[in-house]
Amino acid sequence: MTMQIKSWEAYQSAYRCSVADPEGFWAEQAKSFVWRKPWSKVLEWEFDTPRVQWFIDGKLNITENCLDRHLPQRAQQPAIIWEPNDPNAPNRVLTYGELYEAVNKTANALKANGIGKGDRVCFYMPMVPELAIGVLACARIGAVHSVVFAGFSAAALADRIKDAACKMVICSDFNNRGAKHIPVKAVVDEALQMGCDSVQTVLVHRNTGDDIAWMPARDKWWHEQVDSQPSECPAEVMDSEDMLFILYTSGSTGKPKGVVHTIGGYMVYTCFTFRNVFQYQEGDIYWCTADIGWITGHSYIVYGPLLAGATTMMFEGVPTWPDPGRFWQIVEKYKVNQFYTAPTAIRALMAHGDEWVEKYDLSSLKVIGSVGEPINEEAWRWYHDKVGRGKAPIVDTWWQTETGGIMISPIPGATDTKPCYASYPMPGIQPVLVDAAGNEIEGNDVEGLLCIKFPWPSILRTTYGDHARCKQTYFAPFPGKYFTGDGARRDAEGRYRIIGRVDDVINVSGHRIGTAEVENAINEHPLVVESAVVGFPHPIKGQGIYAFVIVQGQIADTAQFEQEVRQVVSRVIGPIAKPDYIHIAPGLPKTRSGKIMRRILRKIASGDTENLGDTSTLLNPEVVEALIASAKAAH
Repeated sequence: MTMQIKSWEAYQSAYRCSVADPEGFWAEQAKSFVWRKPWSKVLEWEFDTPRVQWFIDGKLNITENCLDRHLPQRAQQPAIIWEPNDPNAPNRVLTYGELYEAVNKTANALKANGIGKGDRVCFYMPMVPELAIGVLACARIGAVHSVVFAGFSAAALADRIKDAACKMVICSDFNNRGAKHIPVKAVVDEALQMGCDSVQTVLVHRNTGDDIAWMPARDKWWHEQVDSQPSECPAEVMDSEDMLFILYTSGSTGKPKGVVHTIGGYMVYTCFTFRNVFQYQEGDIYWCTADIGWITGHSYIVYGPLLAGATTMMFEGVPTWPDPGRFWQIVEKYKVNQFYTAPTAIRALMAHGDEWVEKYDLSSLKVIGSVGEPINEEAWRWYHDKVGRGKAPIVDTWWQTETGGIMISPIPGATDTKPCYASYPMPGIQPVLVDAAGNEIEGNDVEGLLCIKFPWPSILRTTYGDHARCKQTYFAPFPGKYFTGDGARRDAEGRYRIIGRVDDVINVSGHRIGTAEVENAINEHPLVVESAVVGFPHPIKGQGIYAFVIVQGQIADTAQFEQEVRQVVSRVIGPIAKPDYIHIAPGLPKTRSGKIMRRILRKIASGDTENLGDTSTLLNPEVVEALIASAKAAH
């Protein structure tokens, strides 16, 4: 197994070694996996193109490392425990032996339907075991999975299917989520009418059994395709740098970016970070509450835990249904040892009062984690005191879709914790703070833009079909460095605190939403002339969405107009991107070159209008006072 760090001295030693000899350090971690052919060279890289390759010429299959190699010891051990949306419905437990068979059968079904090495398969599914099985089946045969969160709209789904030219879509009939009964297949049908010509087959998992529309030439039932297949499927031999998956993330321009991760480096890094950040021990029950539609689910529900031979939990439901004690009831039921969730969930549960958490036995918890956005101090303390009962350390993890795995985090038992601080970099991660001109900011007790100056094994390799965009977004802003898009502070002892995005991306409930995407959607409303979207502090979601909207003429019914705008955004992107505030604005502050000065809009949205800074470069400075007055009138 890969190294597990147990003390401050061990952390310092591992970190020093990983910086002094990165190739030696990561080669040592990689040796614990099964390779069909060893690598000829550990690393080649330059950030200008960018071009990064790890474990060059190494041949392997990641599913042999997730499944086959564990069978001699773990065939009877639970691999996945699935807890359904309805607390009274039966759960499902898949052992490593059963998961191995299910993945092989599904892989054979994919091959029987014309899916082969390099083909892209899109998943649009609820949190059911078949999603994890399907993802692993793709990896088994060398197909590339692209999971789209099943809350995105048909238009957003269609964009992602077209960008990756997916050959197959795998979905469910309906999705149960809290009290909602969501028609998943209907959204897929709608998306496929939007010019998704590459799709040949839709594989449908019968999740609820409700009636759905059916196209016999295209649609096939999962159970009819999978159940009769043989339970052995030889693993495709893949190159370390072959594509494993594409995962779309919002950017500061309207079009989502398909972040590409490759096999070898991603495997080594996700397993290493899982074992260290969560200090997983033999026999532990680990639960990450994320959705596999996001990177957290890929790395820390599916790949990281299974590579480490862990028991990983999947939950279909939501934290507040049927009541706000649901998470804690599940922790008690399964005696969960490691628990990983988002600050949004913590703040929402905190708002329901302590009684919901105090009535359950949470003594099994050894590590509790936070992911998706910086956690505020009040929520951190509540989580520490009420959930961790003052004993389970909080790992406040910072990382991104593009990084593949956790980059900065406390390591329980080895490093300390400090509220609001993601703490110290993982071994192999070399963060730097730079000023706006790209100069490195030395020393401690400083603030700047967070960059990484050396590659790690699970760094993104490209944005699918558009390498120039990958360079432009991540590597061009500060040559020789990967730019995270986040501002950060380094304290006197060298711990890092993430301050938040510095580009036009809003972090809503841990999900990145590009302002340009939301503006493009709002502008589809026939009465909207122009819009500008900014983030503002939100007590539950971290950041909310505030839309300044310029309209044609007078709006007769403001409430009706706002409802229509939200419906448009929901249709184009998904309900997650609906604006919290819609401010019908007299105008927008613009520079003489026509650029909207969002800095001022952010101040107005957050109610911080005492010091607006220099407005002398504005073409229309008088609009600022009018905006402030209309914002006060509206709230």
